[in-house]
Amino acid sequence: MYPFTEQLIKYNSAHSKDKIGMLILDVKGNYYLQIKKYAEKYNLSQDLIIIELNSDIKYNPLHKPNLKPQVLANRLRTILELFSENNQESYWLDKAEQILSEAIKLCRLYNNEYVTFSEIHKLITSQEYYKEKINIIRNLFMQSKFSIREIYDLNTSLDFFQKEFFSLDQRTISILKSEITRITNIFINDYDIFNTFCPSKYELNFNGFSEVINSGKIVVLNMNISEYRNLSKIIAAYLKLDFQNEVMINLSKNNVRKTAFICDEYSEYATKSDSNFFSLSREAKCINIISTQSYSSLKNTLHDETASKVIIQNLVNKLWFRTDDILTIEEAQKQLGKKEKTKISKTISENAKSTNFSYITNTLNSHDSNLSESYNTYTQNDFIYDTNYFTINLETFSCLAFLSNGNQILPPTKLKTFPYFLNN
Repeated sequence: MYPFTEQLIKYNSAHSKDKIGMLILDVKGNYYLQIKKYAEKYNLSQDLIIIELNSDIKYNPLHKPNLKPQVLANRLRTILELFSENNQESYWLDKAEQILSEAIKLCRLYNNEYVTFSEIHKLITSQEYYKEKINIIRNLFMQSKFSIREIYDLNTSLDFFQKEFFSLDQRTISILKSEITRITNIFINDYDIFNTFCPSKYELNFNGFSEVINSGKIVVLNMNISEYRNLSKIIAAYLKLDFQNEVMINLSKNNVRKTAFICDEYSEYATKSDSNFFSLSREAKCINIISTQSYSSLKNTLHDETASKVIIQNLVNKLWFRTDDILTIEEAQKQLGKKEKTKISKTISENAKSTNFSYITNTLNSHDSNLSESYNTYTQNDFIYDTNYFTINLETFSCLAFLSNGNQILPPTKLKTFPYFLNN
């Protein structure tokens, strides 16, 4: 991953109008150190934005005034699906998404269009807090502070909370609250997390990827998933969705800027929406570079075989290293295709004029016998690379490359890779 990253950072690094805007997700918490070295090497330290706890960067994933509440709520649903081992039952997720959408509407009305996880948490979990904010909204309404659109949002939200949400039985409300607070609790239970991702509106200094793409900046999420598992998944998913949205919006502009998305251990951060993005992002000049331990790990995260296959098939260039994962091997074999292979069969037969059965040894004894041997050669359509090639023949630091030069697919080739740490 390091050589690819350096090439992209180096590309047009001296030209402010053609640098590549990037999002890099660091799963293990050490990738960003190498990124910093590359940024310093090519004089791009000022363009590097590292999102981590206790840093100078303040980022509020929910502050997207240009997006409708339904879109933001759907993003939160996507994150909830990451935490759901079995999401076949969609009722709770559908209802949680609706509650979040209406809560975001209310929060924007009383909080000057500014929404945080902290506000959403208090609105949904505390009915006293909800009533307090409704009084604020009532006073603003009496002062004619709302537009026609805002009045419409106010009416729909009040109808939902008063006539539907609060009329549910207590057990159902408790389940819905617990579903939503799986996300919000993370942001209010730790001061460092709250300070970084729920700042005041005036403290915000990272507002999303519009500027990143237009000025060629590099955004790196540095958050070790072993230490901050749920938080890491939430922020990574939000950054990814925000980045993907801006890339596709950028497609409608006359001058499409080049972008790149890089993620090691991609299976940890994969979402179903990636399948749609990867299929459309080529026209938007977005380079996607991801790595994963196996296709099985990707399928295990998404809980959807179809989405996994769509993601895989949209990655044109592939490097397969040694693996024991049968699913990975089978999918690679299918993509690499088959060819006619020569097979040889050997047959040995014995003929005897007389045969007697020995009751002592319990065997047949042949007399005046002869042996015959025959060879048969035939062709059979079989996979180009068998299972042993992936499990045994690929040594450490070697891979099977399936690459394109932009015009055609090159023949699959075994490559020897050079470990980056040997340069040190």
